[in-house]
Amino acid sequence: MVDISKLLPRSRSPRDYLDLIADPRVDREVLCTLAASPYSFVRMAVAEHPLADAHTLATLSTEDLGGWDRRCLLATIARHPNADRMVLLRVLGETRALLRQPGGRPYAAALALAKRPELAAEEILTLATQPGASRRMRRGLRRNLAARTCACGSMSC
Repeated sequence: MVDISKLLPRSRSPRDYLDLIADPRVDREVLCTLAASPYSFVRMAVAEHPLADAHTLATLSTEDLGGWDRRCLLATIARHPNADRMVLLRVLGETRALLRQPGGRPYAAALALAKRPELAAEEILTLATQPGASRRMRRGLRRNLAARTCACGSMSC
């Protein structure tokens, strides 16, 4: 782990951690360290950062977050271009678990996952069978999966 204390002011607030993410000296190692932040908004900024790699995205924990923050972080990770199959499978599992909980509503994450070619259509469609899957979400899943299909009918576009 990198010592981020050298990049932060001596007297620091949560805002200083957020500002650090925009610092041009920040590299992947710093982002990976910040991914373990107790502040949800810092984790969200890490998930949105273009330098965040699959390893960093995989270390972003959602377990201690409230409903809205958790859903938002999952959707952001699912949309990140550097998220690899392993990261997306983790998001898929958490999304599926939230759909089984009353009031889980991880619809944005589900729809973002349906756009990712790293996941098979069959894996995505497991979301549609969960108790919390709304009719609108199921339609969105089918629409996003259909958009992945090439004119030739292949899912490997």
